[in-house]
Amino acid sequence: MIKKMRYPLVASLMVMCIIINSCKRDNTDNISTLLTTGYWQLGSLTQLDYIGDTQLGDTTYVCDTVQTFTFNKDGSCNFVNFACATNTANGTWNLSDTRLFLNANITEPDSTGKPYQPFANSRIANLGEYSLVLETGDIQNYYSTTDRRRIFKWGFVRRRTSTK
Repeated sequence: MIKKMRYPLVASLMVMCIIINSCKRDNTDNISTLLTTGYWQLGSLTQLDYIGDTQLGDTTYVCDTVQTFTFNKDGSCNFVNFACATNTANGTWNLSDTRLFLNANITEPDSTGKPYQPFANSRIANLGEYSLVLETGDIQNYYSTTDRRRIFKWGFVRRRTSTK
């Protein structure tokens, strides 16, 4: 009797396993969720100058204006008061396939008036519940010992509400 019940039991367990494993799972992207919850307020902007691996110096920029970076779930973004100017720069954003780089096409003029996209290819150095650090500038992985490099570190703090 037990032998006769073993085969239907094993068959029904296999069917249940197939059904459970074939159910669609939610495709959750933690990085996108972290970026789009609330908005990010700029806490610090530091310029680091290098020759090869040797750091020559650093400069921290100070601004009295509150600067915010907002990422929206629809792929749009905006940066309010970029470079301490009263403005709002709008664009779109996405993550690289590796989820290590942020690409935002926000365009603002640089100090000479030329169009500048500071976050066109920015490395995510740190992303957590309350902090975001982006590196922009000369962030290539391979460089010679004589290459001059300039890296900007943007340190943001999360603000939970979407009202600024």
